Amino acid sequence: MTYSVQLYTVRTALEADFGGAIRRLAEIGYRKVEPCAFETNTEELAAVLSENDLTAPTGHTLLFPIGAPADIAADITPEALPDQDKIFAAARRLGIGTVVHPLVPPERWQDIEAIRATAAHLNAAAKKGAEYGVRVGYHNHDWEISSKIKGTTALEVLADLLDPELVLEVDTYWAAVGGEDPAKLLKRLGERVIAVHIKDGPATKDTAAQLPAGQGEIDVWGALEAAKHLEVGIVEFDDYAGDIFEGVASSLRYLEAGPGAELSYGGAR
Repeated sequence: MTYSVQLYTVRTALEADFGGAIRRLAEIGYRKVEPCAFETNTEELAAVLSENDLTAPTGHTLLFPIGAPADIAADITPEALPDQDKIFAAARRLGIGTVVHPLVPPERWQDIEAIRATAAHLNAAAKKGAEYGVRVGYHNHDWEISSKIKGTTALEVLADLLDPELVLEVDTYWAAVGGEDPAKLLKRLGERVIAVHIKDGPATKDTAAQLPAGQGEIDVWGALEAAKHLEVGIVEFDDYAGDIFEGVASSLRYLEAGPGAELSYGGAR
Protein backbone atom coordinates (compact mmCIF):
# COMPACT_ATOMS: atom_id res chain seq x y z
CA MET A 1 0.00 0.00 0.00
CA THR A 2 1.23 3.47 -0.86
CA TYR A 3 -0.03 6.63 0.82
CA SER A 4 -0.74 10.06 -0.57
CA VAL A 5 -2.06 13.29 0.94
CA GLN A 6 -4.87 15.47 -0.40
CA LEU A 7 -3.49 18.98 -0.89
CA TYR A 8 -6.81 20.53 0.17
CA THR A 9 -5.70 19.49 3.65
CA VAL A 10 -2.91 22.10 3.62
CA ARG A 11 -4.71 24.73 1.52
CA THR A 12 -3.93 27.61 3.88
CA ALA A 13 -0.22 26.77 3.85
CA LEU A 14 -0.28 26.44 0.06
CA GLU A 15 -1.74 29.91 -0.28
CA ALA A 16 1.04 31.31 1.89
CA ASP A 17 3.94 29.39 0.33
CA PHE A 18 3.01 26.88 -2.37
CA GLY A 19 6.44 25.37 -2.85
CA GLY A 20 7.31 25.45 0.83
CA ALA A 21 4.13 23.65 1.86
CA ILE A 22 4.69 20.83 -0.61
CA ARG A 23 8.34 20.60 0.44
CA ARG A 24 7.20 20.11 4.05
CA LEU A 25 4.95 17.22 2.99
CA ALA A 26 7.91 15.60 1.25
CA GLU A 27 10.09 16.12 4.32
CA ILE A 28 7.44 14.44 6.46
CA GLY A 29 7.76 11.40 4.22
CA TYR A 30 4.98 11.62 1.67
CA ARG A 31 5.96 10.52 -1.82
CA LYS A 32 2.56 11.13 -3.40
CA VAL A 33 0.06 13.98 -3.30
CA GLU A 34 -3.47 14.55 -4.59
CA PRO A 35 -3.79 18.07 -6.03
CA CYS A 36 -6.99 20.05 -6.58
CA ALA A 37 -7.86 22.14 -9.66
CA PHE A 38 -4.48 21.15 -11.08
CA GLU A 39 -5.34 22.51 -14.52
CA THR A 40 -5.06 26.05 -13.13
CA ASN A 41 -1.36 25.88 -12.17
CA THR A 42 -0.05 22.88 -14.09
CA GLU A 43 3.51 24.01 -14.78
CA GLU A 44 4.08 25.38 -11.29
CA LEU A 45 2.81 22.13 -9.84
CA ALA A 46 4.91 20.02 -12.23
CA ALA A 47 8.06 21.88 -11.20
CA VAL A 48 7.38 21.55 -7.46
CA LEU A 49 6.56 17.86 -7.73
CA SER A 50 9.75 17.22 -9.66
CA GLU A 51 11.87 19.22 -7.20
CA ASN A 52 10.55 17.14 -4.30
CA ASP A 53 10.51 13.73 -6.01
CA LEU A 54 6.73 13.51 -5.67
CA THR A 55 4.09 11.97 -7.90
CA ALA A 56 0.35 12.58 -8.18
CA PRO A 57 -1.51 9.40 -9.15
CA THR A 58 -4.89 11.05 -8.57
CA GLY A 59 -6.20 14.60 -8.73
CA HIS A 60 -9.46 16.40 -7.95
CA THR A 61 -11.22 18.87 -10.21
CA LEU A 62 -14.74 19.57 -11.44
CA LEU A 63 -15.48 17.83 -14.73
CA PHE A 64 -18.96 19.34 -15.13
CA PRO A 65 -20.91 22.17 -13.47
CA ILE A 66 -22.47 21.20 -10.15
CA GLY A 67 -24.65 24.14 -9.16
CA ALA A 68 -23.74 23.67 -5.51
CA PRO A 69 -25.02 26.19 -2.94
CA ALA A 70 -22.43 28.36 -1.21
CA ASP A 71 -22.70 26.49 2.09
CA ILE A 72 -21.62 23.28 0.35
CA ALA A 73 -18.88 24.58 -1.95
CA ALA A 74 -17.98 28.16 -1.10
CA ASP A 75 -14.64 27.91 -2.93
CA ILE A 76 -16.12 26.56 -6.20
CA THR A 77 -17.59 28.56 -9.07
CA PRO A 78 -20.42 26.18 -9.96
CA GLU A 79 -21.56 27.96 -13.12
CA ALA A 80 -18.19 27.64 -14.86
CA LEU A 81 -18.13 25.08 -17.67
CA PRO A 82 -14.95 23.05 -17.20
CA ASP A 83 -12.65 22.64 -20.20
CA GLN A 84 -12.21 18.88 -20.18
CA ASP A 85 -9.52 18.92 -22.85
CA LYS A 86 -7.48 21.31 -20.71
CA ILE A 87 -8.10 19.18 -17.61
CA PHE A 88 -7.07 15.89 -19.16
CA ALA A 89 -4.09 17.42 -20.94
CA ALA A 90 -2.94 18.81 -17.58
CA ALA A 91 -3.47 15.42 -15.94
CA ARG A 92 -1.35 13.73 -18.59
CA ARG A 93 1.36 16.36 -18.16
CA LEU A 94 1.44 15.76 -14.41
CA GLY A 95 1.22 11.98 -14.56
CA ILE A 96 -2.22 11.95 -12.96
CA GLY A 97 -3.75 8.66 -14.01
CA THR A 98 -7.16 9.23 -12.42
CA VAL A 99 -9.09 12.50 -12.36
CA VAL A 100 -11.67 12.47 -9.58
CA HIS A 101 -14.80 14.61 -9.72
CA PRO A 102 -15.05 15.72 -6.09
CA LEU A 103 -18.61 16.82 -5.50
CA VAL A 104 -22.24 16.68 -6.58
CA PRO A 105 -24.54 18.47 -4.09
CA PRO A 106 -27.05 16.68 -1.84
CA GLU A 107 -30.20 17.56 -3.74
CA ARG A 108 -28.98 15.55 -6.73
CA TRP A 109 -28.93 12.29 -4.78
CA GLN A 110 -32.59 12.12 -3.81
CA ASP A 111 -34.08 10.38 -6.85
CA ILE A 112 -32.98 7.95 -9.51
CA GLU A 113 -33.31 10.37 -12.43
CA ALA A 114 -30.95 12.88 -10.84
CA ILE A 115 -28.44 10.11 -10.19
CA ARG A 116 -28.80 8.93 -13.80
CA ALA A 117 -27.92 12.47 -14.93
CA THR A 118 -24.77 12.46 -12.78
CA ALA A 119 -23.79 9.06 -14.15
CA ALA A 120 -24.26 10.36 -17.70
CA HIS A 121 -21.96 13.32 -16.97
CA LEU A 122 -19.29 11.03 -15.52
CA ASN A 123 -19.56 8.50 -18.34
CA ALA A 124 -19.18 11.25 -20.93
CA ALA A 125 -16.17 12.67 -19.10
CA ALA A 126 -14.59 9.22 -18.98
CA LYS A 127 -14.84 8.93 -22.75
CA LYS A 128 -13.03 12.23 -23.12
CA GLY A 129 -10.44 11.21 -20.51
CA ALA A 130 -9.76 7.98 -22.39
CA GLU A 131 -8.55 10.08 -25.34
CA TYR A 132 -5.74 11.25 -23.05
CA GLY A 133 -5.14 7.91 -21.34
CA VAL A 134 -6.72 9.14 -18.10
CA ARG A 135 -9.41 7.48 -15.97
CA VAL A 136 -12.32 9.27 -14.31
CA GLY A 137 -13.58 8.67 -10.79
CA TYR A 138 -16.01 10.08 -8.24
CA HIS A 139 -15.45 11.05 -4.58
CA ASN A 140 -18.27 10.90 -2.06
CA HIS A 141 -19.36 12.95 0.91
CA ASP A 142 -21.90 11.84 3.52
CA TRP A 143 -25.06 12.63 1.55
CA GLU A 144 -24.46 10.02 -1.17
CA ILE A 145 -24.46 7.50 1.67
CA SER A 146 -27.32 8.76 3.84
CA SER A 147 -29.59 9.11 0.80
CA LYS A 148 -31.23 5.79 -0.07
CA ILE A 149 -33.01 4.70 -3.22
CA LYS A 150 -35.22 1.72 -2.37
CA GLY A 151 -32.93 0.88 0.53
CA THR A 152 -29.65 1.18 -1.40
CA THR A 153 -27.18 4.01 -0.85
CA ALA A 154 -27.21 6.56 -3.63
CA LEU A 155 -23.48 5.97 -4.15
CA GLU A 156 -24.12 2.30 -4.90
CA VAL A 157 -26.95 3.24 -7.24
CA LEU A 158 -24.50 5.52 -9.06
CA ALA A 159 -21.90 2.75 -9.25
CA ASP A 160 -24.39 0.49 -11.01
CA LEU A 161 -25.02 3.19 -13.63
CA LEU A 162 -21.38 3.90 -14.42
CA ASP A 163 -19.55 2.49 -17.42
CA PRO A 164 -17.01 -0.22 -16.54
CA GLU A 165 -13.98 2.06 -16.84
CA LEU A 166 -15.24 4.49 -14.17
CA VAL A 167 -13.77 4.17 -10.66
CA LEU A 168 -14.57 5.38 -7.17
CA GLU A 169 -12.53 7.13 -4.50
CA VAL A 170 -14.41 6.41 -1.29
CA ASP A 171 -14.07 8.85 1.58
CA THR A 172 -14.23 6.41 4.47
CA TYR A 173 -14.92 9.11 7.06
CA TRP A 174 -17.87 10.59 5.22
CA ALA A 175 -19.20 7.08 4.62
CA ALA A 176 -19.31 6.61 8.40
CA VAL A 177 -20.92 10.02 8.90
CA GLY A 178 -23.53 8.98 6.33
CA GLY A 179 -24.44 6.00 8.48
CA GLU A 180 -22.62 3.09 6.83
CA ASP A 181 -19.84 0.86 8.06
CA PRO A 182 -17.02 1.88 5.69
CA ALA A 183 -15.61 -1.64 5.44
CA LYS A 184 -18.98 -3.17 4.55
CA LEU A 185 -19.62 -0.44 1.97
CA LEU A 186 -16.21 -0.96 0.41
CA LYS A 187 -16.79 -4.69 0.14
CA ARG A 188 -20.09 -4.10 -1.65
CA LEU A 189 -18.53 -1.61 -4.07
CA GLY A 190 -15.75 -4.07 -4.86
CA GLU A 191 -13.34 -3.42 -7.69
CA ARG A 192 -14.78 0.01 -8.48
CA VAL A 193 -12.82 1.38 -5.51
CA ILE A 194 -9.21 2.16 -6.43
CA ALA A 195 -8.59 4.90 -3.84
CA VAL A 196 -9.84 5.91 -0.41
CA HIS A 197 -9.63 9.04 1.68
CA ILE A 198 -8.29 8.24 5.14
CA LYS A 199 -9.29 10.42 8.06
CA ASP A 200 -10.42 9.85 11.61
CA GLY A 201 -12.38 11.48 14.38
CA PRO A 202 -15.82 11.20 16.01
CA ALA A 203 -17.66 10.52 12.72
CA THR A 204 -19.69 13.72 12.91
CA LYS A 205 -20.13 16.66 10.55
CA ASP A 206 -17.93 18.82 12.81
CA THR A 207 -14.88 18.92 10.56
CA ALA A 208 -12.76 20.70 13.17
CA ALA A 209 -13.08 17.59 15.33
CA GLN A 210 -11.26 15.41 12.79
CA LEU A 211 -8.17 13.61 14.09
CA PRO A 212 -5.09 11.84 12.73
CA ALA A 213 -5.61 8.27 11.61
CA GLY A 214 -5.88 5.84 14.53
CA GLN A 215 -7.04 8.44 17.06
CA GLY A 216 -10.79 8.42 16.48
CA GLU A 217 -13.79 6.17 15.92
CA ILE A 218 -13.07 5.01 12.36
CA ASP A 219 -11.88 1.44 11.81
CA VAL A 220 -9.11 2.55 9.48
CA TRP A 221 -7.50 -0.85 9.02
CA GLY A 222 -10.82 -2.60 8.59
CA ALA A 223 -11.62 -0.22 5.74
CA LEU A 224 -8.22 -0.61 4.09
CA GLU A 225 -8.39 -4.37 4.32
CA ALA A 226 -11.88 -4.37 2.76
CA ALA A 227 -10.77 -2.46 -0.34
CA LYS A 228 -9.20 -5.36 -2.23
CA HIS A 229 -8.40 -3.39 -5.40
CA LEU A 230 -6.95 -0.34 -3.68
CA GLU A 231 -4.14 1.46 -5.48
CA VAL A 232 -3.58 4.34 -3.08
CA GLY A 233 -4.73 5.51 0.34
CA ILE A 234 -4.99 9.29 0.65
CA VAL A 235 -4.69 11.09 3.98
CA GLU A 236 -7.03 14.05 4.27
CA PHE A 237 -8.35 16.50 6.84
CA ASP A 238 -11.28 18.74 5.97
CA ASP A 239 -10.23 20.78 8.99
CA TYR A 240 -8.08 20.24 12.07
CA ALA A 241 -7.83 22.02 15.42
CA GLY A 242 -4.08 21.39 15.75
CA ASP A 243 -1.04 21.98 13.55
CA ILE A 244 -2.00 20.49 10.21
CA PHE A 245 1.51 19.31 9.33
CA GLU A 246 1.74 17.49 12.67
CA GLY A 247 -1.64 15.95 11.89
CA VAL A 248 -0.64 14.58 8.49
CA ALA A 249 2.70 13.41 9.89
CA SER A 250 0.95 11.51 12.67
CA SER A 251 -1.40 9.88 10.16
CA LEU A 252 1.49 8.77 7.97
CA ARG A 253 3.44 7.34 10.91
CA TYR A 254 0.38 5.40 11.99
CA LEU A 255 -0.26 4.01 8.52
CA GLU A 256 3.35 3.08 7.87
CA ALA A 257 3.58 1.29 11.23
CA GLY A 258 0.83 -1.09 10.09
CA PRO A 259 -2.18 -2.57 11.90
CA GLY A 260 -0.07 -4.47 14.42
CA ALA A 261 1.08 -1.18 15.95
CA GLU A 262 -2.41 0.24 16.26
CA LEU A 263 -2.80 0.36 20.03
CA SER A 264 0.44 2.29 20.52
CA TYR A 265 -1.16 5.16 18.61
CA GLY A 266 -4.24 5.30 20.78
CA GLY A 267 -6.64 4.14 18.09
CA ALA A 268 -9.52 1.75 18.60
CA ARG A 269 -10.25 -1.09 16.28
